[in-house]
Amino acid sequence: MNTSFFAELIGTMILVLLGDAVVANVILKKTKGENGGVIAITAGWAFAVAIPVFMFGSISGAHFNPAVTIALASIGSFDWADVPMYLIAQFIGAFIGAALVLVLYYDHFKSTDDKATKLGVFCTGPAVRNLKLNFITEFVGTFVLMFAILGIGASKLADGISPIAIGILIWGIGLSLGGPTGYAINPARDLGPRLAHFLLPVPQKGDSDWGYALIPVIAPICGAIVAAFTYNMIF
Repeated sequence: MNTSFFAELIGTMILVLLGDAVVANVILKKTKGENGGVIAITAGWAFAVAIPVFMFGSISGAHFNPAVTIALASIGSFDWADVPMYLIAQFIGAFIGAALVLVLYYDHFKSTDDKATKLGVFCTGPAVRNLKLNFITEFVGTFVLMFAILGIGASKLADGISPIAIGILIWGIGLSLGGPTGYAINPARDLGPRLAHFLLPVPQKGDSDWGYALIPVIAPICGAIVAAFTYNMIF
């Protein structure tokens, strides 16, 4: 294990901790932020991504997303030999982050009756279940994410600006493209917490919706790979 492994693990843990926690704060009962709305959630997720990018960008490249890792490897910008280590770190970090949210908001999970709401703290789900369109939505969202990451990375920005740009990017994707599926755009962010929901003692939980679980895993990987090849082909 090297420093990149721990940077990806801790960075993804912070990302999911802050991201899932803002959802918990808004949609669970009896929280200080109950009914805070979509602006609070999308802003919270933007900050959740930007903060660990600031912290670990110089150490691991701040992927925190298997789709990004695989896409970069696909175009030769990342060593395939390091991909398994990064993915393991990302999924472990995501699971731990979700587990911490459960601990911190445990009483609020107990106070919330709706099982779908509880699942929604951990992972994404479609507002309208249409798996083909849900796949396309996650594909396009992650295409925009990856294409923009490469463009931001190629731009001559002042030191410290790139993480802010990434945060704005996540905020924009959430506000504009997040409505249909909740914008997973990250397999670890969705599957790690979904496993936490499945395995951990969430009070009066329902099922973990495994029938949908492949969409936020496969679609982001496909979208990111296509975006990376498209960016390289054009620029």
